[in-house]
Amino acid sequence: MVSVRSVYTQPSSLTANDLPWIIKHREDRCTLCGKCTAVCPKQAIYLTYRRQRVPKLDILKKKRGNDYRHFVGIRQNTEVDKMCIGCGMCSSVCPNEAIAPVPNPNEHRSRFHMDQKGDSWKRGGRRNAPGKTILDRISFGRISMLTDPALDAGRHEFSTNTILGRVLPPEEFLRRKASGEWIPPTREIFPFVIGSMSFGALSPNMWLGLLQGVAYCNEVLGIPVVMATGEGGCPPWVLKSPFLKYIILQIASGYFGWDEIIRAIPDMQCDPAAIEIKYGQGAKPGDGGLLMWFKVSKLIARLRGVPEGVDLPSPPVHQTLYSIEESVMKMIQTLSMAFNFRVPVYPKISGSTSAKSVLNNLVRNPYAGALLIDGIDGGTGAAYNVSMDATGYPIASNLRECYQELVAQGRQNEIPLFAAGGVGKNGNVTQNGMALIMLGASGVHIGKYIMQACAGCLGNEMGRCNVCNVGICPKGITSQNEKLFRRLDPDDVAQRVADTFSSIKTEMKKIMAPLGRSQSLPIGMSDALGIDDADAAKRLGIKYAC
Repeated sequence: MVSVRSVYTQPSSLTANDLPWIIKHREDRCTLCGKCTAVCPKQAIYLTYRRQRVPKLDILKKKRGNDYRHFVGIRQNTEVDKMCIGCGMCSSVCPNEAIAPVPNPNEHRSRFHMDQKGDSWKRGGRRNAPGKTILDRISFGRISMLTDPALDAGRHEFSTNTILGRVLPPEEFLRRKASGEWIPPTREIFPFVIGSMSFGALSPNMWLGLLQGVAYCNEVLGIPVVMATGEGGCPPWVLKSPFLKYIILQIASGYFGWDEIIRAIPDMQCDPAAIEIKYGQGAKPGDGGLLMWFKVSKLIARLRGVPEGVDLPSPPVHQTLYSIEESVMKMIQTLSMAFNFRVPVYPKISGSTSAKSVLNNLVRNPYAGALLIDGIDGGTGAAYNVSMDATGYPIASNLRECYQELVAQGRQNEIPLFAAGGVGKNGNVTQNGMALIMLGASGVHIGKYIMQACAGCLGNEMGRCNVCNVGICPKGITSQNEKLFRRLDPDDVAQRVADTFSSIKTEMKKIMAPLGRSQSLPIGMSDALGIDDADAAKRLGIKYAC
């Protein structure tokens, strides 16, 4: 038998005041309906019998005594694995506004007790780095009030699309066309791409909602939005549908889901938008990727060709490749051949000091369609805290170095550069994306912003929620549990996707109009950028303005 004293004096004992979120409960409003405890994804609150002392004072007899009442009340769980994550689902279902999580203003001690059973703490979401980023601080300015007249953003016609795929010089293109030689495939796409989030990391309803929204943007709104699958392939019906042309298929180091893709090639109605070969993730380079067993449902296991309920870690590198030269020669050409050289193929790498070396190899390879560089601020999947917080390379300077390398070679218009990692981290998605475009990117990939803007993701930079990795997403965005993902309506997600990209397009015009640019994106137009940080301005080669 365990004594009461031994329970509350063990070294790992915590109280509610030691946790990042404290649940405030108003007993006078509570009707004990139990909805809050039923909906809590972490079991952070529970109903229990409580005994309360009620002081009793008999004035006539001048005696004091006590009465006791027994009732069912709500208590907060203080175990680390069941602590409140601040998602607020309890307050959203409470009919009487009797309960809500409140952030702990004190220095909470739970971070010192996260390591359970010798395993370092893992979480979903992004790294916790509050405050404005470099991209948030970049402003767009007029180059000249006289020689570059501004345009009317509301009435003028703008071309807001970009090119995915190798762009040949005009004379080379005309020569090949006249002689009937092979011309590298290209796609005209919207420069804001829904980044790699796999069918498995996202719930079926979330993935379906994104696909519906992308199709609506293309076929009704005329905005050529595309989305990347992430590792793990996609539902088999999508591979044989006309919607495949809006999808970038990713092949990563785990090769999950590619058996289904290869078998479906003869039955494909159309080609995919592109093939992305993932070599690294910016938020956790060296970790590869990880789909934890909580999310490996029967469907996901079948699509990926693995047993149900096992962890699925991707190796940090492709096991059959030993150098970037071999990778360029082997994987890019092999996948180009698989789709009969009709589909752009490009690699995705982590931001690093060797990014320019990768780029130089791609420039010499006629089959390489682009380069995607992923920076440290991104990431939506499972990762160790130390990987997400301290491992990686910021995207702005890395992208700028690569673009300036292309400029030095006179080939800046041939190999499109795409950037990812923290775009829209603080909600300024168009500002961040256009800043990267004017630093040299042809487009940007956005992931977590889409989850927040289109599905109501609750995760933030202050440690709220961030349980994407364990399959208990309270909104049903990243869960494979049918009871949870049924909370998410795919039609609502699709509507928000359409609204989001329509808004982004409008804001792009508002940025391009003062620059006097309408027929093409201002790729590399860094002379119109300014920042209030002299060191950052020097590093990026833009104006210092304060």
